[in-house]
Amino acid sequence: MDKKMTTEFEAAAFRRLVNHLRERTDVQNIDLMELGGFCRNCLSNWYREAAEEKGQVLTKEEAREIVYGMPYGEWKSKHQTEASPEQLKKHDEIMTGH
Repeated sequence: MDKKMTTEFEAAAFRRLVNHLRERTDVQNIDLMELGGFCRNCLSNWYREAAEEKGQVLTKEEAREIVYGMPYGEWKSKHQTEASPEQLKKHDEIMTGH
């Protein structure tokens, strides 16, 4: 496989992941962090960093909108729920050293 094909496949996988996360609004970011060590915000940060490596400046909000499919504040008001004390404790344990 050549580099161009690899990049195309990676881009397709990324788009599929983003679409999957947009559809699975029942899965909270804190759940993703606890299980996978990353969340939608991490993904948007990685996207923004990759763009900046190529000279394209994106704001944090612009990158989040790419991942969430809408402004982050709108997604939060529509889909984000309060984290339980147990979730917050586990999140804090995971984030130590992250």
